[in-house]
Amino acid sequence: MRLPLPLPAQLGAVLLGLARNPALPPALLRRLLGHRATRDEAVMWRTDLTEELAEEIVALGDTVLVHTLACNRNIPPGVKHRLANSPDTSVRAAIAFREELPREVWERLIADPSVEVRESAAENEDVPVDLRARLARDPAPTVRAKLAQRWTGAPEEIRRIWLTDAESTVRAAACATYFRRLPHPVPPADLHPALLADPVTRAGVVAHLDLGPDTARELATDQDPEVRAAVAAHPDLPAELRETLAGDPDPLVRAEVFARQDTPEGRRASIYAELRAGAERAGAGLIASEEEDFASYVAYQGLGHRHLPWVSAAPLDHVDSPYVCFRRSLAMSGPLPAEAVARLLDDEDGTVRAAVARRTPDLDPVTAERIERRHTASRKHPWSPTDHVVFPPETLRRFATDPDPRIRALALRDPDLPAGLAEGLAADGSDRVRRGVAAHPSLPTPALLTLLADQDEWVARTAAGSPVLPRDVMEEILAFAAL
Repeated sequence: MRLPLPLPAQLGAVLLGLARNPALPPALLRRLLGHRATRDEAVMWRTDLTEELAEEIVALGDTVLVHTLACNRNIPPGVKHRLANSPDTSVRAAIAFREELPREVWERLIADPSVEVRESAAENEDVPVDLRARLARDPAPTVRAKLAQRWTGAPEEIRRIWLTDAESTVRAAACATYFRRLPHPVPPADLHPALLADPVTRAGVVAHLDLGPDTARELATDQDPEVRAAVAAHPDLPAELRETLAGDPDPLVRAEVFARQDTPEGRRASIYAELRAGAERAGAGLIASEEEDFASYVAYQGLGHRHLPWVSAAPLDHVDSPYVCFRRSLAMSGPLPAEAVARLLDDEDGTVRAAVARRTPDLDPVTAERIERRHTASRKHPWSPTDHVVFPPETLRRFATDPDPRIRALALRDPDLPAGLAEGLAADGSDRVRRGVAAHPSLPTPALLTLLADQDEWVARTAAGSPVLPRDVMEEILAFAAL
């Protein structure tokens, strides 16, 4: 007997969830395509679109929808081939960004009359090497620049072409302090003088120079702070220039001096205090010296994501460092001594604890629970530092009735969670918990249907996307939406 379906309070969210439901039958998917606000979701994200259904979507004649179809990574090869011949530039550009295209399609795309299409091909690492080499000589500077930023392993003859390109944007992309892929390419030594003389490549070449005292003094007073920052990070920097740059007006330059191994501890501490104070003023919205404080904020936050090899090389010397960024650098590095791991797992800073927990494959469940209870989650970073930890079933079931909603949500990792516990979590006061249980296979159908009518749209959407949602309920939802 079919169970009664509550009327969805969030019908639009329910339809979006249904659009991604992996168990949605093709016949019902066709009906869903009649809903303009939902069909883009289905066309973009479904992994089971057949060639026949994709052709039906193309036949609808909606150019926006066809572009959305071209953005789906899982469309059948025959459909990719057809869309590569589309008269719509945006469709061809979307296909040029896809993987696993036949060679003849790549050949057509890298010679496409549209710069937009060729730019997409330049961003795609799946283009065969010989065709990438052809694209490296593309007449459009934007295409050459995009490829130079991404193809860091290009043969030297290709990189020489870019490094001596007539267009400054191409040279800048080929010799930069930042690339879209690692490792950074090393420019040929015979080109160093020309790259150093060129304002757009100067900062990028500094790291590769044998930095003599005269060159160092000249670059330490360069008008471009990016050049001065590169000099401040150079291992051959003379001590007197290190002290000069420690007082540089740009916080990013001073941050590079802070991160040096040879910086005296007193100087390091003063730089850190300056950066942190500026970052705190920027974070509090104070106006004092707004531009410099914002730069301090960027520099201070950037230090927190740096991996400093010299810190990682001596973990026990830095495990109690007063600088969070040093301890975080350790936490993000390779294998550490057990003593260092234990101390970092108990660090006063949550980001340090989380970083080392995520990189400790054999983290025991008791320690993992302690770390998890101290962890502060956010919508921006919803991951857990113990995502890789396999908690025993009895622990997970204990979590189901924990006072902390974050811990209750962990109970949903149990694939065999008893139906009674799942049903209780479906009535939880936390929308995060209800959303999690809405996707759990142990949730009884009546509770799942109740979540379809949840006031929180993400809970309702997740419930509609559950693969155990009965087909007759799917049909009732579509009927309710007049589809």
